[in-house]
Amino acid sequence: MLAKARLLLLLTVASLLGACASHTPPPPPEPVPEVQQVQPRVSHDVLFRALGLVGTPYRYGGNTPDSGFDCSGLIGYVYRDVAGISLPRTTLEMKSSVGRSVARQSLKAGDLVFFATNGRGRVSHAGIYVGEGRFVHAPSTGGTVRLDDLADGYWQKTYLGARRVLESDTLARHP
Repeated sequence: MLAKARLLLLLTVASLLGACASHTPPPPPEPVPEVQQVQPRVSHDVLFRALGLVGTPYRYGGNTPDSGFDCSGLIGYVYRDVAGISLPRTTLEMKSSVGRSVARQSLKAGDLVFFATNGRGRVSHAGIYVGEGRFVHAPSTGGTVRLDDLADGYWQKTYLGARRVLESDTLARHP
């Protein structure tokens, strides 16, 4: 009886091992490209750096926390400081030559948002999108860097578009 039990156990183990050996093991998961792993971190760093500058005084032509910021100076400072990316100095140059255009419903943290605040339909103001419909910007003389909502009537009316700076190929060139 014991011999039958051992034989049965041996046959069971052999069939299980044979079944395992007859299947090709699944391939290991493909590694995620390094650029994809970096992008969320850099986007979040941009977001947190921009939010950390809320309250900094506005200054026309300003581009450092010590001197104050205008809108393009704020954007340029954040991207240089966090991502090592040098952006053009003016909002017009940023809107026409930086990154790629992004639909409003596809905005992600770190995207640049542009506005025509001068009443002429041309870009005259910009900010950094931080998520949940909000953006950080340096709006006007006498003010400070602040967080505003794109859904606000004024910003809806003057909104021109957005550009994504933190593309995979950009991050690959600027680690």
